[in-house]
Amino acid sequence: MKKIFFIFFSLFLSTNLFSQNWDINILHQINTKYPTNSALKAISATAEPLTVAIPFGMVSVALITNNKKLELNAYKLMGSIFVTAAITEGLKIAINRARPYETYPNLIYPYSYEAGKSFPSAHTSLAFATATSLFINNKKWYIALPAYGWATSVAYSRLYLGEHYPTDVIAGAIVGAGSAWLSDWLTKKYFTKHKK
Repeated sequence: MKKIFFIFFSLFLSTNLFSQNWDINILHQINTKYPTNSALKAISATAEPLTVAIPFGMVSVALITNNKKLELNAYKLMGSIFVTAAITEGLKIAINRARPYETYPNLIYPYSYEAGKSFPSAHTSLAFATATSLFINNKKWYIALPAYGWATSVAYSRLYLGEHYPTDVIAGAIVGAGSAWLSDWLTKKYFTKHKK
């Protein structure tokens, strides 16, 4: 847990003290004056619905087929999503970072003006929690490649649409992936202990 805190603290320091120039420069290169790419808009919009649909779909299939392993994996995914959402919202409140188009209105052009704070990216954290949880439970390339491809596309889309800085999406990926590993560890430690 100390390592995770150190990573977030270091990321926070680099975000606020040292790296604003590279952060905004990279974002400016990715974000266009008129972010109209419909594919990237669509990918960004998939983060929340897929994050909810995938575990509920897994539970449904598990209950229909009486697959206890799939059911447990679905609950681990739900746990990682819950942890991700809690950490992400806590960090947004604690760090209170304005969105890039608010700080740089003449440089960053958002697709839409979203409520809430910038750090970390909730879309990215949810996508990486989902992708990492799927990977942990199915260490197959044909699961990992599309899952992480989707999560990375969500992260990139948040930059293209002008909603987040690069450090926001990096932090979101760390929060999401870390939450998935934490949920897996907690499940093994506390809920499957009696089976050993």
